Amino acid sequence: MILLVPADVIHAARVDEHFAAEADAARAAGMDVALVDHDALTRPDDADEAVRHVRARGEAVYRGWMLRSDQYAAFDQALRRRNVTLRTSAEQYRRAHELPCWYSELSDMTPRSVWTTGNDRTAFDRALRELRSGPAVLRDYTKSMKHYWHEAAFIPEVDDADGAWRVANRFQELRGEDMTGGFVVRRFENFRSAEVRTWWVDGRCQLIGPHPDTPEDMPATELDPIVVGHAIARLGLPFVTADFALRADGVWRLVELGDGQVSDRPKTIRPEALITILHNGFRG
Repeated sequence: MILLVPADVIHAARVDEHFAAEADAARAAGMDVALVDHDALTRPDDADEAVRHVRARGEAVYRGWMLRSDQYAAFDQALRRRNVTLRTSAEQYRRAHELPCWYSELSDMTPRSVWTTGNDRTAFDRALRELRSGPAVLRDYTKSMKHYWHEAAFIPEVDDADGAWRVANRFQELRGEDMTGGFVVRRFENFRSAEVRTWWVDGRCQLIGPHPDTPEDMPATELDPIVVGHAIARLGLPFVTADFALRADGVWRLVELGDGQVSDRPKTIRPEALITILHNGFRG
């Protein structure tokens, strides 16, 4: 198994500092480690340049910065030309990475969501009407702007179309060229705990820890992965994360599903723990 990690943007022969500890743990576990140029991966037609330093051959897993689904597909193809196969295919990456691709399978455990296929006002208003009334949270297919909660994420009342559109405009402004797919409007649910990030390899929960935004904060109530395991396994995805939070009524709710390759590791989870589940899980 090869671990692919981003190179440092200034010192191209070094691992990006954010992933250096995972690279060290992978080498210690006997894995090959290869550097890729993340900036090149984000540029059209530069995927082959991005992977030119990958010398090993065989199956690989990526641990790096987020890529759009089309960028990941180009990454996948460039590696195949070098006889390297990503453990997560381009189609599997999209299914984990973009909410409309996983929502139908997990809709019972996550807030009701509607989305558009573009960013025009007419489609946005139609999505609001589908939720009828009440508060909502705005995002696109891959990301919210929750750190700009009141100006670009939270919609106090979907019946207030003009107010909601102001939030949508600010969201578009902040996301810029990174906006993916269209608007996703999700029913607001009142959570009473910090989020828990769970890590799944081939449909099995292998690691449970805090969310990177709250690395020191784990809810007093433990999440039982068996309760949600069947639904996650049914997706058939090799490496994903699923973030859960306790709703005010004490029910665990899925906040987000993501591809594990581009999900951040909280500082309170040792890099060796993550590398171990990848090395052992994929090898088995």
